Amino acid sequence: MNKKIAIPLTVVTLTLVVGSWMYKSGKLQKVPGWSKGDGTAKLETSSKVLYTCPMHPFIIKDAPGVCPICGMQLIKKVNQAQEATAQTPEQKQQAAQLGQVALSPTQQVMANVETVAVKKSPMYKEIAAVGIVQYDQARQAKVTAWAAGRIDRLNINTVGAYVSKDRPVAELYSPDLVAAQQEYLLALKSRDQLKNSPIQSISQGGQGLVASARQRLKLLGVKDSQIASLEKAGEPNIRIPIYTPLSGIVIEKIVQQGQYVNMGDPLFSIADLSRVWVEVEVYENDFPSVKVGEGVAITSQSYPGKTFNGRVSFVYPFLDPKTRTVKVRVALNNPGLMLKPDMFVNAVLKSSLGNTMTVPSQAVIDTGVRQVVWVEKSAGVFEPREVKVGAKAGDKIQILSGLNVGDKVAATGGYLIDSESKLRGGPGTQGSMPGMDMSKPAPGASPAAPGKKKDGMDMNDMKM
Repeated sequence: MNKKIAIPLTVVTLTLVVGSWMYKSGKLQKVPGWSKGDGTAKLETSSKVLYTCPMHPFIIKDAPGVCPICGMQLIKKVNQAQEATAQTPEQKQQAAQLGQVALSPTQQVMANVETVAVKKSPMYKEIAAVGIVQYDQARQAKVTAWAAGRIDRLNINTVGAYVSKDRPVAELYSPDLVAAQQEYLLALKSRDQLKNSPIQSISQGGQGLVASARQRLKLLGVKDSQIASLEKAGEPNIRIPIYTPLSGIVIEKIVQQGQYVNMGDPLFSIADLSRVWVEVEVYENDFPSVKVGEGVAITSQSYPGKTFNGRVSFVYPFLDPKTRTVKVRVALNNPGLMLKPDMFVNAVLKSSLGNTMTVPSQAVIDTGVRQVVWVEKSAGVFEPREVKVGAKAGDKIQILSGLNVGDKVAATGGYLIDSESKLRGGPGTQGSMPGMDMSKPAPGASPAAPGKKKDGMDMNDMKM
């Protein structure tokens, strides 16, 4: 038994003696990875750069590359000594008191925290809506009978036919028109007979008769070219051609050949479909952003991949109480008459918001009663900041107040930073933040009942 105890004791004694001798002689400093300083020996930080995978930390290489497991790019590995000394306990305690969260580089990588700078840039709000194709009311007309008579001939017999304002659509026999033409011819003869009279009043009276008869013909719908033909022929025309006010498509045919009509009776309805309206239904929370002159993209299921571009020409001044929408009129060209009236279409209105501060929409945490972003105050130190947001366009959201141009915010990983703050005992986005008075209830939150003890869960701050 004495030998079993004496031999290990002798080995321990010799080890202590040799170690003490090496420490005093300075030879311990020559051992790789160890150094002497302040009376204690500590492990030196290796100067060699190593690379590891964020998803598989056990993959360690001495050169950059990709992970053999997941294919991700390797990142620089931070050893435990550097991570431990990245921030002192005093700095971490001070950050916690200010509601801040301090993350090491490794934690930022593992949490996928990416920061972006707040900047001003042009922003456009896209409003998706549905609409119906309508006639352009400024390009519609009716062909009417300017005198009572009989439709002796119809040149257009079907709805949908194209008519030109230079070609007659019908021919009308009217006794009133025949009588007016005869009066005009008589006035011309009287003028020729009286123009050589020495009495000035008589010579001028003949000219007045011609002017009066000509005016009556024009009031009955006779054109100047037809009056010129009447003067050349010297006899009245039994059937007077009827013309349309504009060129377009016949959308309604009212009369038949041989039918008698009265003065003012409609004969045809004409519409020019080369340009149409689209009446878009925009919800009441979006129509304040719509402005006259802004561009609109129109698409239809009838023409996949085809886009019709138009502009807002009018915003109706009333609201539909049933659908809670406002109609927005969009005027656009209709090449090939592809868009048909009463056709359903989809519309995207692009409204300009001007140059404004924007951040990625993922950077904003909506608690239900406030919006919060995590701002990087210094390297690895984040603090919550309450902001007021505006419109959202794509993956960007407008910041109205709470941030300044140049601030760095956590574009991704904000929820993980918030979780880290709560795990460390911080308030997170639910508690008080710098510049926030928690003695007052948040906007929209119901005040607490007097004398009621508040527990650790605040249901008013949860977004359902």
